[in-house]
Parts: sequence; structure tokens; C-alpha cells
Amino acid sequence: MIYLDYVSTTPLNKEVNQMYQSLLNDYFANADSLYSLGLQTSSLMEKSRSLIAQMLNVKPTEIIFTSGASESNNTAIKGCAFQYQNRGKHIITTAIEHSSVYNTCLQLRDVFGFDVDFISVDQNGHINLDELRNKIRDDTILISIMYVNNEIGSIQPIDKIRELILNINPKIKLHVDMVQALGKIPVDLSLVDMASFSAHKIYGLKGSGVLYKKESTTLVPLICGGQQENNLRGGTSNTATHIMFAKTLRLALENQTQKFQHVHVLNQYVRNELMKEKDIVINSPIENCSPYILSFSAIGYKPEVILHALEAKECYVSTKSTCSSHKNDVSRTLAAMGVDDAIAKSAIRISFSHLTTQEEIDEFLYHLQTILKTIKKQR
Repeated sequence: MIYLDYVSTTPLNKEVNQMYQSLLNDYFANADSLYSLGLQTSSLMEKSRSLIAQMLNVKPTEIIFTSGASESNNTAIKGCAFQYQNRGKHIITTAIEHSSVYNTCLQLRDVFGFDVDFISVDQNGHINLDELRNKIRDDTILISIMYVNNEIGSIQPIDKIRELILNINPKIKLHVDMVQALGKIPVDLSLVDMASFSAHKIYGLKGSGVLYKKESTTLVPLICGGQQENNLRGGTSNTATHIMFAKTLRLALENQTQKFQHVHVLNQYVRNELMKEKDIVINSPIENCSPYILSFSAIGYKPEVILHALEAKECYVSTKSTCSSHKNDVSRTLAAMGVDDAIAKSAIRISFSHLTTQEEIDEFLYHLQTILKTIKKQR
């Protein structure tokens, strides 16, 4: 099997799996119980929180366990919007956000009466800083911009965005979806007020996420009930999953530079080979782009046909973001980049891992080239 959809999800690390199974059997007690078994479980969860905070250079009280990045994004954006709406109801985001950010902002606009501006991007998927500067108002309370785009890999200048905020309106909160950055490129949480992470993107468990929230930022809880997560997320804690995030993160951060270099070499190799094909266009930018993601279009071919033809060879790729894979419309990201409709409709995304080998890449390229020669273009 050749798996090239690591952006969608990653295989579970064997060490994480083994420890998780042990935790399920031995530490099943409710972490809020006052007897010894519950206290032991709670202690392990808080140890995990402290280790995560240490690895991310933040305070343990700033780490909130969630069920994943979508919940983290919703909690950050809605919680912040509801908390600070007395200051204003203006929010800024981009046209290429993950659906859990984009649709949350749409809901705040359409259901709760907030004013939302969607910043445009250039042909390389990078935001227009001048447009962002001009959109910031006195009543702007939140800016939410992803670090690494999940479809094409473009990296946004978080440091410059923070500088804009400090110079124009320091009260604005900055939330960053860092899901595709964690474990791949350095993240600096001193630049942001909130950041979202997911375990299953870094070889951890599905249904496991973290929200970083700076102590100076206050949120209205979306799930009311109990005292869990500092009263921000009511409900019995999924302790085994939360405990595992620390180990998952530690393993993901190990040898990060070497992993990056390995993937960078593979990405450049694939780019060079794909550019030899007359019907293929590369959508991912060369500069300020994560090497872990590569989007290209086989112009005139239906991407679903290519996807299933590759699947028959046990080679797995994606056509666009998995969260919108069942929709027939053109990728919102490529549309925002102004990509020609014929190119946008034929986009395919591959994503790499430090586990990806040169042999797998060569086999993928062979199958792709063979498929393009044998299947017909759409009329």
C-alpha cells in the first residue's frame, strides 16, 4: 500500500497504541472522583497537560483538552466572539480556512448577527496584508487565520499579522488553526492568543485535540455542565485520550528537522517529475509552503477517476480537503486563488510523511503516468 493522504489523517503510532490500550484497562475511573483511583487518573491527565505545556512553551493552565481541531476552532472562535461582543461584533478571517473555521464564522454572521470579513489571497494562497490592515476596525474583536493551508500548504505570516494587530488595535484576539503545522514546522504560541491542534494529524488518536488559550483571553464555554477543563468544557473527561496527547506530541516533535528535510527532498522530486507531464499544473506555491502538502491538477481529467484508478493500485490520494470531499463544487481554496476553472476542477492533493519512501514515490509516479495515458480526458 502507498498512502499519500497524511494531511487527512495519519496511522496510529505503535507506541501510542500500546500505551493507550494499557490506560483503558488500568485507568478507567472518572478523573473527578475523590477516591484514589480517580485521583490517580486525574494526576496522569494533569501530568500530560504539564508536559504538553512544557513542549509548547506555555503554561499548563493555558492547555484545554478537546475532542479535536474542529471543536477547538469552534470553542475559540465562538467563545471569543460571545465573550467580547460588548466591544464589537466584527470578525476577520480568510477565504481559504478549514471548514470548521469558515462555517463557524458564517454561523456567527448568519445566526448571531456578527459582521465577518473574508480576506482574499493571491495566486499562491497567501493573504493580502494590506487588505487585512484596511479591514481592521475599532470594533474588530477577533482575527482567525490558519498557519498552514490544508489543501495547498501555503504558510501565512503569523508574525506580521500579530505586528499589524499590535500597531492598530492591540485588543484584537488572534486565533490560529495550527493543525497542519504541529510536528512539521516550528510553532511560536507567543504570537497568538489561541491555537488549535489535533492528535490524529500527528500519528495520535482520533477524537483528541488541544486548544491553547492565553491566560489573558476569556471564553464563553460552548459546553456547559461540569467543572472540567477549567469550566470551559463540561462532561466526563476522556482521560485516556487526553493522557496520550503528551506522548503523541513528544514523538511528533522528535527529529523534526530531519523529518522536514526528508519530506522536502521528496516534495521537490515529485514536483520536478510532475512538471514533465504536459497536462499537469502544480497548484502549491514554491515559497512559503509546507513540503508536506502538494496539490496539482491533471487538466482535462476527472480527479475522481484518477483517484479510483490509483486506488486500484493500492495507492491512496485525495482530491481536496477531506471535510468537503463529498461536495461536488470546486475547492474553495483554489477558487479564492483565482485558479482557472478547468484547473480547479481537476485538482489532486498528495501529502507526505517522514514514513514516505522514495520507492513509494517512484511507484506512485509510475502508476499516475500510466493512468494518464490510458484513461480518457473529459469532454
